[in-house]
Amino acid sequence: MAVHGHAADHGGNKGIALLIAVLALFLALAETGAKSAQTEALSRNIEAANLWAFFQARTIRQTTVQTAGEMMELGSAAIEAPVHQAAVRRQIERWRERVARWESEPETGEGRRELMARARAAEARRDRAFTAYEKYELAAAAFQVAIVLASASIITAVPALAVIAGLVGAAGLGAGVLAYFPEIHVPHLPLY
Repeated sequence: MAVHGHAADHGGNKGIALLIAVLALFLALAETGAKSAQTEALSRNIEAANLWAFFQARTIRQTTVQTAGEMMELGSAAIEAPVHQAAVRRQIERWRERVARWESEPETGEGRRELMARARAAEARRDRAFTAYEKYELAAAAFQVAIVLASASIITAVPALAVIAGLVGAAGLGAGVLAYFPEIHVPHLPLY
């Protein structure tokens, strides 16, 4: 009869070993997903920073040209020769057209309005990727804890630890699914 009990214990250990193997697989997938999401978040952050820098450069150039036009317009009253006044007016008009083009340039996507929209879109993609990264990291942590609990259940022969490991692993799987499918929205609940 002792042999039968030992065989049953051995079968239970096989089940726990299988649980550990499955948890390790999910851990590897969560870590891969986390790395991919982290890389995406960093890339989108760089893209957004570059677009905001371009936006700032456009703003500075626009302000400089606008100010030059206003200064020239103020000084044009002192010009007496009609030929020079006409030349000044043409230059002021060219600068106004350039300022307007820098404000919005839909054909190139490089006007201030378009740059702002592109930068905000890059920030939104960055934020989604960062949220996925956090969820993948949470999933990975849950899988690691579950592996430790399952391993401890073999060493201590306490089956409840294997059950808890399965539950923690299921929570990790849930976090991984939420990371992979960002359109599933779960309200943020503080953990403190």
